[in-house]
Amino acid sequence: MPARTHTRPHPATTGSVDIRLPWWALALPALAFVALLTLILNPSDAHAATGDPAITQLFARVQQFLAR
Repeated sequence: MPARTHTRPHPATTGSVDIRLPWWALALPALAFVALLTLILNPSDAHAATGDPAITQLFARVQQFLAR
């Protein structure tokens, strides 16, 4: 008994692929690129953030743990 093969009701379309990206998929990388470029061009504006002592201690402990 031969097996039935199913045919597609509509033939597959050939042509361009329609892919749409959300607006932020292009805007966020562009914004990050511009921000990093401005830091490279004028590094005197890049200031270190003053950290909370608890966060600083947490980072110190993580660094000690990784150094083992």
